Amino acid sequence: MAMRRKSIVASALILTAAGIITRLLGFVYRIYMSNILGAEGMGLYQLIMPVYALAWSIACSGFNTAISKLVAAERARGEYGNMGRILKQSILVTTSIGLALSAALYFFAAPVADLFFKDQRATLSLRILAAAFPFMAAGTCIRGFFFGLQETMVPAINQVLEQCVRMVVIYILAGMFIHRGLEYACAVAVIGIVCEEIVSFIYILVSYRIFKSKNKLTKRPTLNAGACLSMIMAMAIPLTANRVTGSLLATFENILIPQRLQAYGMTSSQAMSVFGQISGMAMPLIYFPTALLTSLSVTLVPAVSEAAAIGRLGAMRQTVSKSVLFAAVAGIGAAGMFLAFPNELGIAIYNQPIGDMLLILGVMCPFLYIQIIFSGVLNGLGHQVFIFKVSLVTSLINILVIYFLVPLRGINAFILGWFFSLIVGCAFEIKKIYESINITLDFSNWMLKPALSAAVSGILMNYVGTKKLIPLFGLKLGLVISVGGLLAIYCILVYVTGAISKEDLGRFRKKPQASKQTAAPA
Repeated sequence: MAMRRKSIVASALILTAAGIITRLLGFVYRIYMSNILGAEGMGLYQLIMPVYALAWSIACSGFNTAISKLVAAERARGEYGNMGRILKQSILVTTSIGLALSAALYFFAAPVADLFFKDQRATLSLRILAAAFPFMAAGTCIRGFFFGLQETMVPAINQVLEQCVRMVVIYILAGMFIHRGLEYACAVAVIGIVCEEIVSFIYILVSYRIFKSKNKLTKRPTLNAGACLSMIMAMAIPLTANRVTGSLLATFENILIPQRLQAYGMTSSQAMSVFGQISGMAMPLIYFPTALLTSLSVTLVPAVSEAAAIGRLGAMRQTVSKSVLFAAVAGIGAAGMFLAFPNELGIAIYNQPIGDMLLILGVMCPFLYIQIIFSGVLNGLGHQVFIFKVSLVTSLINILVIYFLVPLRGINAFILGWFFSLIVGCAFEIKKIYESINITLDFSNWMLKPALSAAVSGILMNYVGTKKLIPLFGLKLGLVISVGGLLAIYCILVYVTGAISKEDLGRFRKKPQASKQTAAPA
């Protein structure tokens, strides 16, 4: 029985909708948490989260993408038995890693709390958190299986379910333990994480069994266990190394920036304030419009992998080209918005004067957004080691700029250094993609026409917004109307100039298909 295929756009939209719902629930959750824990309790809870994130990077991050790509490739060949073997082998490896991490954290929770956190109250929470890792690892593998088939509804529901379970557990247990002190209050929050992972695993496992039974995926595998494991590890190890190294380097950068800002002449308080403005306010705002692009990048991995497996190079070029076009149009539109209203956005959203930061970061939006798509394409093509090398180069540039130039020029040196490393990374990546699939570099539609459209709409709505709408309706409502008008005019101009056409949208909705001979099970 042939499995139903979804278009790339449909899969990305499902994940985007789930992401938006999860973000809204998370916002409500954080408000509730801050009310019951207070500032000190939230601080203690935030100490625990990097351990959770690091465990996910080690046990899960590389396998999630590897399974997605390999399952897509085997599905394209009709080797449904291999798909099941890939999943089982991955679950075995990741669960073993998860159990090892659990044991290590449980028995060494006290030294970790004392040495790294300088707070023994974190010990109980760390020991509770250890129980989550095996379920997190196995559940991530099954989600990767569904991503590989572009069956994104199950992972999307799973994503929302996780947030709901965490909120319900906190609500039920808060009254029982909060009065016993911050140690137990933080432990309740961590119990929510553990319950979330257990319920998530049960849901995703049941969904997999139903899906497998419904689609009769019973074909005998052609890959032996050793070859299958070797194929998985060859892809997962560099991906995991990339994520773990990236996480550690990002942590090092975050520690280094306030220190070098003090070398620039700022007090400790001023340096932390500036760092908070750029990392906690400006950057999240710049990245906020990328929800759809992130989902699109996830769905590109199996789409590109499947097209490569069945030799449909033309269809793959078309999919990649339209994905880059979509990211460029989104990034340039976002840049137009941030360049037109940097001060207004900073004051309206955060009541903070971060307009100068938004002005510089806004110029980076097209490159930031396109790089998200490049990552999905390169993962789909199997260039994980290349991604790792580029990540190391760009991180090294950032660290050198932070260490040597921030003490001379302040935070603007970091922003400009980040911009330079971003351009270097994008240049390496587009060169690699061009060499791999000989994609047509359509700079007119990718950059020139959207940039002209953004300039016209930005200049027009900046004048109308600042001179007419904001004085008439007030800052927040006037800004909403102005930004809405800017984006509407921008979309119209992008269409009128021919950067995006009806034909483009129609082609983009079609995912590369396998022939009936290769897609149908034997």
